Amino acid sequence: MNTSLRTTQLGLMAAALLVLAGCASKDHSAMHAMHHGGMMSTAAPTAPVQITASTPALSSGYKKVASAPEAKVYFLNLRNGATVSNPVKVVFGLSGMGVAPAGVEKAGTGHHHLLVDVATVDANAPLPANDQYRHFGLGQTETSVELKPGTHTLQLIVADQNHIPHHPVVISERITITVK
Repeated sequence: MNTSLRTTQLGLMAAALLVLAGCASKDHSAMHAMHHGGMMSTAAPTAPVQITASTPALSSGYKKVASAPEAKVYFLNLRNGATVSNPVKVVFGLSGMGVAPAGVEKAGTGHHHLLVDVATVDANAPLPANDQYRHFGLGQTETSVELKPGTHTLQLIVADQNHIPHHPVVISERITITVK
């Protein structure tokens, strides 16, 4: 049997046992990722990004787009502590909301942004567009990126038609990967 398939089967069996034992809430994010085809993390959690408190409106009067209370964004194919090679494939997962391109105002939607080695995020300003804040304004749900060999942090955040994070912010777990 293929090792990857065997690992996935073992992970699903472990997840089922946790549910049966009533322990699912202890690792909800890993269970959620498994449910959506992602991988469970075995590495220590990565420190969260520092994010400003989200406000429903900006000082300019701009009313931020509301996110659904159950909205979640996550990595489908990467896990905390993974060692990968270039190009690094990143597949975005989103539940509780839809994806719409930048510039399209539609309730309950947003588009993905990949944060690479970002330590702080201003939840009340448009996300910058650069090598650290990568925009996927055409509605893309995956990408391949070239990263320098070494350790990097990755995080996903969903933003509205104007690249402003929703209120409340829809942001993934911050993971650390090593690029060989």
